[in-house]
Amino acid sequence: MPLSTDIHAYQGPVVVTAAYLALWYYLLLGLQRGTKYRLLAEYKARGQQFDRYFGQDPQMLAADRAVINTQEQMVPFLVALWLHAVFVSPLHASYLGAVYVGLRAVSPQLLGKSLSKTQSKRVFLATGPAYAIVFYLVGRAVYAVVAG
Repeated sequence: MPLSTDIHAYQGPVVVTAAYLALWYYLLLGLQRGTKYRLLAEYKARGQQFDRYFGQDPQMLAADRAVINTQEQMVPFLVALWLHAVFVSPLHASYLGAVYVGLRAVSPQLLGKSLSKTQSKRVFLATGPAYAIVFYLVGRAVYAVVAG
């Protein structure tokens, strides 16, 4: 498939990219920041000191994990999305990208509100398919370029 010079062909991948970034900022500014200030108030009401970075509060750890997991998967996902969109199909990249963003959005709920020493295995219900989508997007792009 030749590269499209019509910018409208990439409307879907652009929207998916924006949705992923919006999700990440929600997790960063909404979930993580909100959890921090809520815990500060709760600890203060109990007369305790809240240590944001070394206190190991399970709720703060869960919020941090949601942000970090989303951030660490950002580069592989966005690279895979755009390689597939450019070299295979913007439409297919859009559909799979939308599913991926949905999986990342439910991942914090599957992780849980509190993180213990063992991570919830439920989170694999989102991360397993998400990894498969990234591998598929990259694999098809590589195949399209190499096989011609």
